[in-house]
Amino acid sequence: MARARAERRRAKAPTRPVPKKRADRATGAKRGTRSTRPAAKAKPGRVAARAAPRPSNAELMLLALARDLAGTVAVAAGGAQPPLVGALERVAAAFGPAAPLSRALAQAWVGSRSDKTRALALVWAREQLRLGLQDTLIAAGHDGAVGAIPSETLAWLLLAACESLAHEPSAAVPDRVRALLELAGPVDERA
Repeated sequence: MARARAERRRAKAPTRPVPKKRADRATGAKRGTRSTRPAAKAKPGRVAARAAPRPSNAELMLLALARDLAGTVAVAAGGAQPPLVGALERVAAAFGPAAPLSRALAQAWVGSRSDKTRALALVWAREQLRLGLQDTLIAAGHDGAVGAIPSETLAWLLLAACESLAHEPSAAVPDRVRALLELAGPVDERA
């Protein structure tokens, strides 16, 4: 009975307005922050388009090198052996200790740690270079030999080895390039 009486009193009692300061604190709003503009309503089915980020220097250099390799394969498609030696030397020189690509690539990797779009663009540019190396290897006839390393794997190994040349002394780079050419297999010396 006492409980029913207490409930009736609460129902009849006027409700006190909650002071604004206490209401703001309860909702987490900051004092004095009041928007004068109504909130924009999102239209269903529409996604806000973001401008594509500007490509990094490393991405541009990788793509230029990949285009250069693709051009080399296209020129060599006329019947002559593609210049695998020249292509590998160009890639090795681009990643050499004093080359700007090595530094730009390291900075781009660090800058893309928190941005998936930039990281994917950088990986895509690197993949284009690997595909250019693979096309060069296929055009040189390195894909059909029995017991040979597949051209996809060999292109990946050659690119990884060229990337590591940034950490080698400058005097050791020619020896490393010669070792990479031996790994690639027999090549035409005229190239």
